[in-house]
Amino acid sequence: MTHDGSLTRINAAITPQGLMLMGVLPDPDDRRRSIALVGTDAGFWQVFTDSPEYHDEKRDPIDRWSKRILGALATALGAQAAYPSDGPPYAPFIAWAKATGRFWSSPTGMLIHDRAGLMVSIRGALVLAQPFEPDVPSQNPCAICTTRPCVSACPVDALSDRHNYGVHACKDHLVTPEGQSSCMQHGCLVRTICPVSKSFNRRDAQSAFHMLAFKGA
Repeated sequence: MTHDGSLTRINAAITPQGLMLMGVLPDPDDRRRSIALVGTDAGFWQVFTDSPEYHDEKRDPIDRWSKRILGALATALGAQAAYPSDGPPYAPFIAWAKATGRFWSSPTGMLIHDRAGLMVSIRGALVLAQPFEPDVPSQNPCAICTTRPCVSACPVDALSDRHNYGVHACKDHLVTPEGQSSCMQHGCLVRTICPVSKSFNRRDAQSAFHMLAFKGA
């Protein structure tokens, strides 16, 4: 990542919130600006579970937490905030991610990140008034993965390198005893089996929280 003073300041602001810079790219609509993608890091779960959004039993707690935290950070940093849930029209977060040089499409079609693996959770973006070049491209971890465990990890073949995501097959599995004891407790088997994901050390409780939200969607 570019070690510019402004990016160092952003990192210093977001790290205490359990967030990290996942990639930076020039704003495609205005090359005088840049876009910094912000996602969850290892400390996120502790910060989030201490928040009012986690405890108030209202809908979309993580989205509401993200908008409160990133909105305040954007104001403090003189930036604008953008969120994946705002729309339509929706901001092109997937295209932005790939343009950073730190995200790729995995064999299953999900985005993979050079540090987070398949545990990608982009909470929003900071649109900065300064131009920054994209990060120096990392190596696609899938390109050096010889076993590709992600393509065979799903017990109902909902995620595969042969077809699009079978959402109904996935949700049907989650209500079975096997799904309840594995995916619902520890997270999507495809995401967790990725070697890069394993090194990211996401807590099971966070994965279970995301799975419960997905199951009820």
